[in-house]
Amino acid sequence: MAVDLSMPILVVDDYKTMVRIIRNLLKQLGFDNVDDAADGTEAFQRMQERRYGLVISDWNMEPMTGYELLKHVRNDDGLSQTPFIMITAESKTENVIAAKKAGVNNYIVKPFNARTLKSKIDAVFGE
Repeated sequence: MAVDLSMPILVVDDYKTMVRIIRNLLKQLGFDNVDDAADGTEAFQRMQERRYGLVISDWNMEPMTGYELLKHVRNDDGLSQTPFIMITAESKTENVIAAKKAGVNNYIVKPFNARTLKSKIDAVFGE
């Protein structure tokens, strides 16, 4: 199954520079339907209003972390199947395990480039 380049993607990060970097990487990969949210609370609200083909979320945010957002998404019948990639600066094994148990589709450790992002997206969509 080819990845749909027109699918809406939600980028969630409280650091505006990181949002811009991820947007630029997605644009390099051909994705141009990208929204963003500054934290998990805002992201969850946006997800109630619009169907996203993919969520790319940072782990560490306030007041709702990416991990908490992931758990909310997986517990919501309407959103539970949304593909979800977690991004973090920490490569702690326990975090990776917790995210996997919570139902994350893939995991990226910062810093990363377009090739890494593409490989993670391809893995989520079974390329």
